[in-house]
Amino acid sequence: MKYEKMNNLFLRQSYLDSWEDYERSLKKKSFIKWDYIILTASNEAQATAYRNQIENRLEKGLLPEETTYAVLPDSEGKRVGSGGATFQVMRYIAEQEPERENPFKNRRILVIHSGGDSKRVPQYSAIGKLFSPVPRELPDGRSSTLFDEFIVGMSGVPSRIQEGMLVLSGDVLLLFNPLQIDAQFDGAAAISIKEPVATGKNHGVFLNDGHDYVKCFLHKQTEERLREMGAVNKAGNVDLDTGAVLFGSALLQALFRLISTGGKVDEKKFRQFCNEEARISFYGDFLYPLANDSTLEDFYKEAAEGQLNEALHECRTQIWNAIHHFSMKLLCLSPAEFIHFGTTRELRSLVTKDVQDYEFLDWKMQVNSAVQKEGFAAHNAYVGSRAKIGKEAYLENCYILGNSEVGDGTVLSHVRIMDRKIPEQIVMHGTELTGRKKVIRIYGVPDNPKGKYPGEVSFLGTTLNQFMAQNKVAKEELWKGEETYLWFADLYPVCDDWEDALDMAEIIYKMAHGTATKEEISRWRETERMSLYSSFNAADIEASCDQERFLENRILARCFIRKLEQGMYYADALKIFGKRGISKEIFKLLMEDAAEADFSLKIRIYHAVSCYMKKTRTIYDDLHYDALENDCFGTIQEVIYEEAEKKLPDSAGYRIVKDQVDIALPVRVNWGGGWTDTPPHCNEKGGVVLNAAMKLRGIYPVQITVKRLDELHVEFESKDIGVYTTVDSAAEIQDCHNPYDSFALHKAALIACGIIPVREEADLQEILKRMGGGIYLSTQVYGVPKGSGLGTSSILSGACVKGIFEFLGQERTDAEIYDVVLGMEQIMSTGGGWQDQVGGLTEGIKLISTKPGISQNLVVEKIEMPEEGKEELKERFALIYTGQRRLARNLLRDVVGGYIGSRPESLKALKEMKAIAVLMRFALEQGDIDEFAELLNQHWELSCMLDAGTTNTCIDQILLVCEDLIDGKFISGAGGGGFIQVILKKDVTKEQLHERLHGVFQDSGVDVWDCELLV
Repeated sequence: MKYEKMNNLFLRQSYLDSWEDYERSLKKKSFIKWDYIILTASNEAQATAYRNQIENRLEKGLLPEETTYAVLPDSEGKRVGSGGATFQVMRYIAEQEPERENPFKNRRILVIHSGGDSKRVPQYSAIGKLFSPVPRELPDGRSSTLFDEFIVGMSGVPSRIQEGMLVLSGDVLLLFNPLQIDAQFDGAAAISIKEPVATGKNHGVFLNDGHDYVKCFLHKQTEERLREMGAVNKAGNVDLDTGAVLFGSALLQALFRLISTGGKVDEKKFRQFCNEEARISFYGDFLYPLANDSTLEDFYKEAAEGQLNEALHECRTQIWNAIHHFSMKLLCLSPAEFIHFGTTRELRSLVTKDVQDYEFLDWKMQVNSAVQKEGFAAHNAYVGSRAKIGKEAYLENCYILGNSEVGDGTVLSHVRIMDRKIPEQIVMHGTELTGRKKVIRIYGVPDNPKGKYPGEVSFLGTTLNQFMAQNKVAKEELWKGEETYLWFADLYPVCDDWEDALDMAEIIYKMAHGTATKEEISRWRETERMSLYSSFNAADIEASCDQERFLENRILARCFIRKLEQGMYYADALKIFGKRGISKEIFKLLMEDAAEADFSLKIRIYHAVSCYMKKTRTIYDDLHYDALENDCFGTIQEVIYEEAEKKLPDSAGYRIVKDQVDIALPVRVNWGGGWTDTPPHCNEKGGVVLNAAMKLRGIYPVQITVKRLDELHVEFESKDIGVYTTVDSAAEIQDCHNPYDSFALHKAALIACGIIPVREEADLQEILKRMGGGIYLSTQVYGVPKGSGLGTSSILSGACVKGIFEFLGQERTDAEIYDVVLGMEQIMSTGGGWQDQVGGLTEGIKLISTKPGISQNLVVEKIEMPEEGKEELKERFALIYTGQRRLARNLLRDVVGGYIGSRPESLKALKEMKAIAVLMRFALEQGDIDEFAELLNQHWELSCMLDAGTTNTCIDQILLVCEDLIDGKFISGAGGGGFIQVILKKDVTKEQLHERLHGVFQDSGVDVWDCELLV
């Protein structure tokens, strides 16, 4: 166990080193890279898919751009063998290096043979096993594939070799440290690893000649034979053939001469070695002659990739003569790991129960998947909350929706199922064909499509012979001249849509189990059908890749949204997209999701994406971040206003009953819980605020007047800024959303009180005539600086509403007025909360609280203090003007955005602010002003945590100057300017505070203001 742990630690570190090499290969021009990376493919369609995958990675900067990439399909779609494909690679390189006598000299070439039909894992036949998923997420956030693992794992190899070609098998993942490679050899070098003999008997094994050269090859030999040949060491291990081989330039040149004349490719020679009849094998025909004990006579007898025939015999003769004098060094790497992606059963085992063996490589059962359950593997899969997935099932590129059930051990690939029950231990793979037809290929997990004897080959729990017998299917219905085994059996109906294809797959399963009806069998028999082979060749690979990309984007978007729903900080949730970020396709999906989401989730999607756009300076379809930010806060405004609009009074019976009404209200000072009253926090969590009403310089500074006019129009005046206007149309009043409009508040008051309709057209003169006259509304705030933080804007709104209702003879409770004012806030787009209007409309010290809900029902509790406590509070409370102003609307989005985005500091501050407000109430009720001062200090720290702009150098300097005179401090309103509230130390007077401030700040405006708490 200790050895295994050390082995895993070594391999993990090796992988991390390889990742660093990979990143260097992307960033450093001087880093030694592959000159060529070449993939082989089975046909042009597969090659196109490979090229698209490579191009996609190049566009995203995920592959070294200095390397030349090529994908070479078997010519004319005919299988030429892995050796023939290697000759095609040589030809390609020679064409790229026409002036070089030896085109392979001083060139580092990586070749990945990936052109197989993938008969044993048919879901990868079309797209190629090379780009099949590996159950891990790369450090940059991408889902990994075998190709990506090859690129990363082999990034350090070029620096270990001066020249040569490294050939890899596309279905074997080899983990090792490139520093182990000793590239000093002449000819070839086989990369081997030590594996138990039980593993070796199922693969190729090298026999060491005692000098670290290959003596002979032992392919799929019994344990007894391997021991007899001396291939098993004392530890019970063999030198396993990993499929990774290094060819030196001299050996490559020797092979190239077989297909060239005078350094140029000879077409006739090339076709002799690269054709379907000879079908030369890289691993058999190129490597066998390099073993020390090989003989030409035995070479002729070696198993072929295709058929033993005269064409292959002649090719082997020439190959032997060309390269037999070269030898093959044995590079045995240890520690190292050999992972074979072979059969469907092996694949399923790797991604389910065996995944824990590779936890040191960060393998996991569920990668890039939106699932909420465990016990099964998923890659790029979406599983609905009601779906049931069996143990050790494997889902890739799938939607599993509704009440679907998937049986134990079943493998689903490229399917979308809704409310279906899928049996256990089967494979269902969806393939879209050219022409948009659909096929679902179904077979058993243990089934071997390569098995050539239908009577002996299992199929969905039975055999092909039994399948044919019990359904009276003639051999000619399944095979038309091809070899009679599963790979070529025309079992799978061609359908117009996926639902029909799923129905047909279910019929095939029933036929295998003898439960299909005559009608179902007839339907199957009468439908055009294809085999695993023909459907793979007819597959629309581009459509399949598009589907994978869409599903990947869909899942990433869903996972991101789920993290937002779970309350994750938006910046952490964004990490799910890795370095790739939010693509245009993902952005569209997120906007679709936002459109369908409920209030809380909608605003969080908009906020998170707008923050991403702002940070990355990303623009989608000419849409800038601020448009999405406006959608976020516009949604809040709309939802809150719609709720407030329900409570707007019916104006049908309105009549003017007074010629003039004057209202004067105090300002307010906020003490505890500020910001918790602001939507959407108060709607989702409820709010708790403690504040107090206050006179300023001996008066109620917020004043309004409403008068009846003989003329049927509306007059607005704002006396404190000296502006006046006359309005003759309802539409002009309805245009009240501009925060820079001097009369936005006046207009909003008429709308909120129900005099002017919100949206529909209306005749202002008719409305006024019915009411009995025109309306004059003036407002003024005496002696309070703009941006004071004393809540004047909302209190002014409250004064307008209160005055208008009195003007119309409408009796309204304080609670009803609060609701109307909150509606006004949303009409004017200020987005504020409810504490300010309550603070000014209701005198005294109040604890105001609400429960969560779009409709906010305010509970206002007046705080009763002992007389001694009241007097002490009045004496020790002082208000200092900072000489600065700050617009609450500008910082509102920052603070509220912190809450919407689940910024940890914001959530913590808001939660603790509510608790402190309640503790302040208790302290005041007890008359404990010292405790109240300490709580103010704590709240100050929380406010700074919520918004760093709460304070600034000016405020800090003011507080520093009077630090020894005060026990408590707090900012008024949102902070960053306006007034500072302080609790003086006992026996310190306001005059002393004034002298200290004036001595430092002179006549700059920083001073103590005359105020009176209305306690």
